[in-house]
Amino acid sequence: MKRRLFYGLLAAALGVNLLVGAQIYFAAAQGADQDEPYPNLKLFTTVLDRVRQDHVDGDSLTYQELIYGALKGMLSSLDPHSEFMEPVKYDDLKNDTQGEFGGVGIVISMKDQYLTVVAPMEDTPGFKAGILSGDRIIKIDGKSAEKLSLQDAVQRLRGRPGTEVRMTIHRPSDGKIKEFKLVRAQIKIDTVKDLQGRREFRLGEDKIGYVRLVQFGEQTGDDLEEALRKLEGQGMQSLILDLRDNPGGLLDSAVKVCDKFLPHEQLVVTTEGRTGHPHSKYYAESRHKHLNLPLVVLVNNGSASASEIVAGCLQDTTQRGVSRAVILGERTFGKGSVQSILPLPDGSALRLTTAKYYTPSHKVIHERGITPDIVVPMSDEEMRYVLMQRVPGGLEALEPAEQEAVRNARDRQLDRAIDLLKGIRLYTQQLSPLRHASTPGGSMAARREAR
Repeated sequence: MKRRLFYGLLAAALGVNLLVGAQIYFAAAQGADQDEPYPNLKLFTTVLDRVRQDHVDGDSLTYQELIYGALKGMLSSLDPHSEFMEPVKYDDLKNDTQGEFGGVGIVISMKDQYLTVVAPMEDTPGFKAGILSGDRIIKIDGKSAEKLSLQDAVQRLRGRPGTEVRMTIHRPSDGKIKEFKLVRAQIKIDTVKDLQGRREFRLGEDKIGYVRLVQFGEQTGDDLEEALRKLEGQGMQSLILDLRDNPGGLLDSAVKVCDKFLPHEQLVVTTEGRTGHPHSKYYAESRHKHLNLPLVVLVNNGSASASEIVAGCLQDTTQRGVSRAVILGERTFGKGSVQSILPLPDGSALRLTTAKYYTPSHKVIHERGITPDIVVPMSDEEMRYVLMQRVPGGLEALEPAEQEAVRNARDRQLDRAIDLLKGIRLYTQQLSPLRHASTPGGSMAARREAR
């Protein structure tokens, strides 16, 4: 009896063991199939042929159309910035880098699965109409934008200068839905401006310089250097670098901007991709010397990409234990990924996210943004009024009631930055005699210099 019970339990245990082993084996086999190219390619071609044979309009579909459609779906499923570009769209992209396009002057991105305005560009139809950072695009020309990819939305908004496009937005800050009728224009912008939206760069009595970077283009580094020389020629003692509503631009341009305020070979930014892929590091060359200039950088939610690289670098870099710049304003947008363009044999191309940006202290920018050292919030309307004050002719484009609001608007972030730099100057002036007096032989050194 005991022996039969023993053998029965043994058989049951072996059965359970075989059952569990079989489940593990089949699960492993299924998992292996998921990552095996040939079984999945066979599945793909099977579906391709079934669509051609059985779809109601299958006889009018070409294999290229089906393959292109599949590639678009595959790339768009990866992240909001990756894309398969047909030859025509790839040609459009190449034209964009040469500045040969018409549009409404807004930079958009995908955020929380919504087409979202990163920032309107100054002096453009979108800016003058009152479109704001954070606006969500819900319709373009009356058609829902819900299922549009980022690049398809850009394509619909761009077009020949002088043509019209209607855009419907939802503004999360007040819950309102607004419709704009915009006339496309040739988008051509000076990327470096002064407080009045010009390129004169006059210094005030407080000796605090102000430079606004609208975006990062090929000439931004050289134009910024020219502005700094003008201001320093007038006796500038400190600087406010305004990156608010700057949607970014070229990585090389961001590095050149940082280069002006950093010592030689200081790390600016790192791009890191998959494990095993080489990382890229960008360092300051320090061709221009503005190393000791007290600096405040203004940022907000419209500051993205290259703007975040500059803000993050200057915040992370220290001189004598103090950050190279004070970052003031509001948390930035959080667009810190790198897209590589990979041309394909048939004239199409992949835009593929291949890396992310990291600040010198290895903080990731993407989807997190840069948190300011000093947080000074401003509402969307306050920011728009301040910007309209500085756009030549911007005030005249408004209704009389709104003109009064614009005239009375205060830039609380700029005011705080000015107060901060005044405080730094006063502290430095008070500290300087103490340092001099505490230096051994300080008074004798002064007498020798005087001779």
